[in-house]
Amino acid sequence: MEEMAVLFARETWGILTDMAPYLLLGFLAVGFPTSFVARHLGGSGPVPVIKASLLGIPLPICSCGVLPLGASLRDRGAGRGATASFLISTPQTGIDSILVTYSLLGPVFALFRPLAALVSGVLGGLTVAGLTPEKEAGPEPAKPCTRGCCASAPPAPAALRALRYGFRHLPQEMGTHILVGLFLAGLVAVLLPPDFLAGTLGRGLPAMAAMMLLGLPVYICATASVPLAAAMMAKGLSPGAALVFLAVGPATNTIALATLWKLLGRRQTLAYLAAVALTALASGLLLDLVHTAVFREWSRTEGGHLLPGAVKKGAALVLAILLVAAEVGKRRRPPHASGDGPG
Repeated sequence: MEEMAVLFARETWGILTDMAPYLLLGFLAVGFPTSFVARHLGGSGPVPVIKASLLGIPLPICSCGVLPLGASLRDRGAGRGATASFLISTPQTGIDSILVTYSLLGPVFALFRPLAALVSGVLGGLTVAGLTPEKEAGPEPAKPCTRGCCASAPPAPAALRALRYGFRHLPQEMGTHILVGLFLAGLVAVLLPPDFLAGTLGRGLPAMAAMMLLGLPVYICATASVPLAAAMMAKGLSPGAALVFLAVGPATNTIALATLWKLLGRRQTLAYLAAVALTALASGLLLDLVHTAVFREWSRTEGGHLLPGAVKKGAALVLAILLVAAEVGKRRRPPHASGDGPG
């Protein structure tokens, strides 16, 4: 039992040190002005849908956090197609999750993941728009801002707001999920024998279907799910099946689907779900196809191995302190307090 505890701690610390430098870099880079998004999603046709997917990809917002933002965009005049596109692509990825994916799963996976999010967002948005033909008006005047950065007091400089958002608000929103993801990844690494998942789930579509069923109903954060996917791949899960899990899990959960049912409508929500599922399966099959002997070594070159050990360990300590401080701050934060935002 003691040996297992030591192995669990070693595996978890190893995953944390590999992902920490890139996650901190992602926190530093997420001062994306969300008010900029709302100005570009009005009107009809494919252009707002494509813009919505492109603008949603870098935002570090998970599936529950994106719902109020999507409702706000809809209120400001965004069409149903553009809203659906934004709601599909945004939770699947983000600057932080792309960097963590690179650190733990390699460059091929880090490239496939945002491309899959883009395609699913555009496909879902166009499908939803086609199911609800409507003459889209331009964006409505923005509602009064009630966030902390819009208070009567002079706002803090943009750079300071971005740092607060990246290093205080985001860790508070994501910290619990990251810790749970690390814990589950450590358990998988310790408890499952090598190639267990390959022998249990098989390869190809059966494994992808199983990972889709696992990811559909539960809330999985885009960044926090990466360590778990890496641990499952180490136990024999194919890259394509892992991609399905990373695409479907963050983009769907029971809470999100119930909210979308009200926000977009029944047929539109079913189209949303179908677009996510079909694109995830197609992307998974393509990734397994590309993952040939030519690319296998390249795809397994994890970004975390490119950095000196001292840098990785220092970043892991900083990240651990941030996550602990975030949990403490979250418990002290008054209910419904608005967080800092990038703008």
